[in-house]
Amino acid sequence: IADKKAIAYITLSGIAGALSWLFYFLALKFGNVSQVAPIDKLSVVMATIIAATLLGEKISFLGGVGVALIAMGAIFVALG
Repeated sequence: IADKKAIAYITLSGIAGALSWLFYFLALKFGNVSQVAPIDKLSVVMATIIAATLLGEKISFLGGVGVALIAMGAIFVALG
């Protein structure tokens, strides 16, 4: 029998994932794909920032450069 805490975590994770896809497709329906897709890719940047600030993860220099390039690329594509 699985741990109740693990089942709750898996359930919430599934709900969050489903909502993520739902809102992504709604954004694609009502927005321009050339603006929605780059904003979606900023999730990598946000995850890195959250990991570094809240979880104390160490980001290497090259990792930081990569995050900066992703952010700049997404912004350039979104702005057209």
